[in-house]
Amino acid sequence: MEWWDPAIAVAGLLVGLVVGLTGMGGGALMTPILVFFFGVPPLAAVSSDVVASFFMKPIGGLVHLRRGTVHLGLVKWLCVGSVPGAFSGVLLLRQIGDGADLQRTLLFTLGFILVLASLAMGAKAYLKLRERERRRRRGDADEPEPSLSSIPPRRLATALVGAGGGMVVGMTSVGAGSLMIVFLLLLYPTIRVGQLVGTDLVQAVPLVASASLGHLLFGDFALGLTGSILVGAIPGVWIGARVSSRSPGSLVRRALAVIMLASGAKLLGASTALVLIITAAALVVGAGTWAWLRVRHGEAPLVWQQRRRALQSAALAPSGADRPDPPGTSGGG
Repeated sequence: MEWWDPAIAVAGLLVGLVVGLTGMGGGALMTPILVFFFGVPPLAAVSSDVVASFFMKPIGGLVHLRRGTVHLGLVKWLCVGSVPGAFSGVLLLRQIGDGADLQRTLLFTLGFILVLASLAMGAKAYLKLRERERRRRRGDADEPEPSLSSIPPRRLATALVGAGGGMVVGMTSVGAGSLMIVFLLLLYPTIRVGQLVGTDLVQAVPLVASASLGHLLFGDFALGLTGSILVGAIPGVWIGARVSSRSPGSLVRRALAVIMLASGAKLLGASTALVLIITAAALVVGAGTWAWLRVRHGEAPLVWQQRRRALQSAALAPSGADRPDPPGTSGGG
């Protein structure tokens, strides 16, 4: 192809906006778009998307480093597993073979990971809901929150999480953030979700660098394809990050989870009719189930209702009283 394609640049811009708004969704959206809408061979789509991600990942990582929401000890042990894991994922692709067999295997693997990542996003949202409930109770009990640097890393378990996430990225380009953060939340329940997101973004820089090197050496990297993605994605990430504080990020994340589920089902061979049924079920059943879970954990069924409740409570509170952050308004949906 030419050194750049305007249509792919526009797709990169849209994906970059989602990444800037939510901090996730790069590979999970870009690779299926390249395969479905532009007819790019799966290996070329994965290779070029991984290399493009190398230029986008540091943006979010630097923001979190400046905010102090990064556990550098966890970053080190995640990288112990993720850096060799990412390179090994590329080598594993090469061992599968070439041509049609490789493309079929890659499509199936990508579909499976997309479905799994969509489910993991739902699990992460539920864990954030539980975390908010714990923080409210801890505030009532006046129990101090442990400092980030005081939490010791579980070295072996953390390295294994990194290795699994790195291999996923090396094979599919789908960011393992959703998968890895769910396991990290289970390993480190006292660390806030935002801190784990920052930690994951920082360790993703050497992870993606390793995967990029592997795809440059052994993949099907296309300079024109990668350039086209970056022409749109870099300004898209910047714009999305600028407006993220004023956008309904939780709605974007839910839409992203449904899109990932539908894309994964399609890559696994589901018919168009079945994909539509899965999408409708995810929208209807998912919304109802999430509202029920919010009520069970002490919040209003909808975010705007929770915000109105918090504003009413603040208006009734004595003047000058210390008021905690309104529950349910921190982006968890």
